Amino acid sequence: MRLSIIIPSHHRADLLHACLASITRHRPVGTEVIVVDDGSARGVVAATADTWPHVDIVRLPRQVGFCAAVNAGLRGATGAVVQVLNDDAEVSAGWAEPAWERLADPAIGAVAPLVLSWPTGEIIDSAGDHYYLGGVARKRGHGRPLCSQTLQAGPVFGACGCGAFYRRSALEHIGGFPEDFTAYFDDVDVAFRLRWAGWQVWFEPRSRLLHHGAASHGRRPDDRLLAQQSRNEERVFWRHVPLRLWPRAVPQHLAVLVGKAWQRWREGRLGPFLAGRWAAWREVPAAWSEQYRRATPADAGAWSCLDPTWPGASAPQSEPVT
Repeated sequence: MRLSIIIPSHHRADLLHACLASITRHRPVGTEVIVVDDGSARGVVAATADTWPHVDIVRLPRQVGFCAAVNAGLRGATGAVVQVLNDDAEVSAGWAEPAWERLADPAIGAVAPLVLSWPTGEIIDSAGDHYYLGGVARKRGHGRPLCSQTLQAGPVFGACGCGAFYRRSALEHIGGFPEDFTAYFDDVDVAFRLRWAGWQVWFEPRSRLLHHGAASHGRRPDDRLLAQQSRNEERVFWRHVPLRLWPRAVPQHLAVLVGKAWQRWREGRLGPFLAGRWAAWREVPAAWSEQYRRATPADAGAWSCLDPTWPGASAPQSEPVT
């Protein structure tokens, strides 16, 4: 089973260099590496990638965002398995083979690796994602030390986009990454669409990455990015939480919105938060229509992965996905 690694990158040539160095050390024979230069200034990303052997480069004339860059790489990929890898991530020895083994099961459409925080790898960044029914996506195990509980393979809601493995045919079947998102919450959208199409997502702790985290925009995004994150988070809820779950989900979602609005008001950033939500609410009628047309997954338990508990109950174990 051949692996294609797609690495979108816009401006962090230093991190891309470290990422490619780790891949060169550890990649299985025949691995295809595709770096997508997302309109970097003076082509610095393409120039950095060009210094490494056996790396294919897709250079985009202007910045189009993470999702469109992933799709540009996907169109050139030839492997049966595709890993979407952030340029601020580094792979470890033997990281690919366990994911291949999981994807030998035709029911599995994606594999979530164990993502550890750079540089020590002693703290978990993500052990897959889970989704709270009221509309909050969270990284499993975030900020916790490694323990036996987080080292158990098993089904999860979704895979963190910084290093997820996908069955290429599954990703192509659902239309790739959502380009109207640009970036943020795109991996949550992909996880939902895989489930709507009948595939499962599996967490595989033997597959390990190191992740710098928040390397592109820092811990506090500017107002434009905050509005984009807010819009995409709201889009995911209305587009994908099944209609039959709305009687439980919508009241909880309203409570989540009130809590988040209060937090943003205290930060002095309520405006971009509401601007993003408003942009998503304008799309709700179209989302309703799509929900009515969409077929229910054959597996009646496909939505048992949605966490019905209040997100605050698991706050020490996870952080919101962005």
